[in-house]
Amino acid sequence: QLVRVLVSPTNPPGATSSCQKAMFQCGLLQQLCTILMATGVPADILTETINTVSEVIRGCQVNQDYFASVNAPSNPPRPAIVVPLMSMVNERQPFVLRCAVLYCFQCFLYKNQKGQGEIVSTLLPSTIDATGNSVSAGQLLCGGLFSTDSLSNWCAAVALAHALQENATQKEQLLRVQLATSIGNPPVSLLQQCTNILSQGSKIQTRVGLLMLLCTWLSNCPIAVTHFLHNSANVPFLTGQIAENLGEEEQLVQGLCALLLGISIYFNDNSLESYMKEKLKQLIEKRIGKENFIEKLGFISKHELYSRASQKPQPNFPSPEYMIFDHEFTKLVKELEGVITKAIYKSSEEDKKEEEVKKTLEQHDNIVTHYKNMIREQDLQLEELRQQVSTLKCQNEQLQTAVTQQVSQIQQHKDQYNLLKIQLGKDNQHQGSYSEGAQMNGIQPEEIGRLREEIEELKRTQELLQSQLTEKDSMIENLKSSQTSGTNEQSSAIVSARDSEQVAELKQELATLKSQLNSQSVEITKLQTEKQELLQKTEVFAKSVEVQGETETIIATKTTDVEGRLSALLQETKELKNEIKALSEERTAIKEQLDSPNSTIAILQTEKDRLELEITDSKKEQDDLLVLLADQDQKILSLKNKLKDLGHPVEEEDELESGDQEDEDDESEDPGKDLDHI
Repeated sequence: QLVRVLVSPTNPPGATSSCQKAMFQCGLLQQLCTILMATGVPADILTETINTVSEVIRGCQVNQDYFASVNAPSNPPRPAIVVPLMSMVNERQPFVLRCAVLYCFQCFLYKNQKGQGEIVSTLLPSTIDATGNSVSAGQLLCGGLFSTDSLSNWCAAVALAHALQENATQKEQLLRVQLATSIGNPPVSLLQQCTNILSQGSKIQTRVGLLMLLCTWLSNCPIAVTHFLHNSANVPFLTGQIAENLGEEEQLVQGLCALLLGISIYFNDNSLESYMKEKLKQLIEKRIGKENFIEKLGFISKHELYSRASQKPQPNFPSPEYMIFDHEFTKLVKELEGVITKAIYKSSEEDKKEEEVKKTLEQHDNIVTHYKNMIREQDLQLEELRQQVSTLKCQNEQLQTAVTQQVSQIQQHKDQYNLLKIQLGKDNQHQGSYSEGAQMNGIQPEEIGRLREEIEELKRTQELLQSQLTEKDSMIENLKSSQTSGTNEQSSAIVSARDSEQVAELKQELATLKSQLNSQSVEITKLQTEKQELLQKTEVFAKSVEVQGETETIIATKTTDVEGRLSALLQETKELKNEIKALSEERTAIKEQLDSPNSTIAILQTEKDRLELEITDSKKEQDDLLVLLADQDQKILSLKNKLKDLGHPVEEEDELESGDQEDEDDESEDPGKDLDHI
């Protein structure tokens, strides 16, 4: 009871909505659904739980979606809404429990077009389970609608009417439902089957439920009206029911039949030539009479149970006999009773004018809606472009920062390059001074080569002289040995003159060779001295050459490194220039994009001004029409006064004015509903 007080439909809508969201967030709805799906719960506790869940989910899309996702612990699993429906269409269940289930179903579908579509889809041929393993909500509603229990008929009809409440799409979809009445007979539509049951004269509760379903179905749906009128037996049945003078119990049925026929006139699009608006009005005038028709239509709101049902959404009745009216249906009666009365009394010319005005207003509304949608889409596009411009600005700033950093790095590299260039110039100066020092010492590279060649030549001469000296030494040794042997043999032989001459020549030659040998020895010694000096000079020069080679190697390495870094800097500079060029192009494109939205805004502003001018003109035309209507009413009033003066009876319109006043009160009390309906 405490939870229901917090989420009662009579509370302010904002407070109820906040409490419903809080109950879902804290997990209370989940716990209530657990109790609802549990087995062995006593009937009174189950009834209160169902009523509480009903008001927690009523009109709250989040809670309704959660309730639709709950499955009962059965095999196969069934949706949570199916299990209570089985109790609602079961005449053995307690009456209060069946009322609670109906209230739960109504709250689940209240302002829930998604849920309405899911319920209606279970009746369509493409979604019916051919295997028969599971029972759907649509099958349960059809079973209750055509049951022998009148309370099941009424509950199923009201539940199905709530699946169509303020939803033209589902009203059209329900026209596709086909029912197999018996084996061998072709299927009939659900609409036709409902009218067939009406014509069979069933119980009042059953007929009232079916008439409420048909009135809800046909209201604001010209296609459904056309299907209803297409059956030639429906209009004669309704006119016959209305024209008869029956008891008080049947007056409510007559009023509902009058309401259904009035809906067929008011929402008729004149697509059937035999049942156009004017022809139906003429039929009422001939067979029923306009006054009698309006009187029968007023039976609905004058019924004693009508005001009780209009007070609260929950179906709370002491016994099944009192279940006649549904709360949402009472709203529909208030909405349509006055407009149907006006439609019956209107002439064909007024109907045509009204139709033209309606079409004009619809065209204007469609144009305004079209341009509103266009402006909304263009606003979205403009917002996206603004976001893109903002993003591109950020990217441009980042790239500008990167360019600045790159420029500073280039400047640093340039400074390093200039510094290395200066250092390279100093190294070249040092190398030049070293070369000058070497020239001052008298050592030139050409002279070094020449000295090396002289050293090699002297070495070869020395080797040649050394070989000659060795040969001469061997000859001297041979001569000495031969001289010794000749001295030993002088005593025994006489030397001939020829040998003596040879000995003398050999001695002379030996002396010459010795002198040559001495001179050569002196020359060799001199050459060796020069050789030592040259070797010393060569070693000194080689050391200086090594130092010079190392310096040249270092300088060459540094030069290569500097050239490589310089090439890298040049390449990096080139890449940065390309990036700067790309950024400039991108900046130009961004400017063009900014210019384009500005021009689009100007065009939209011009279009908006034109539309406002058209709306102003339309309002002026409407004001002119209202003035004309006021003049017409004044003329009618004066003519009625003249008729009264002449003695002719004139019907008073107090009831009509009171009905109109009630309509205006309802519209002022519930503007949100009208907005939802639109």
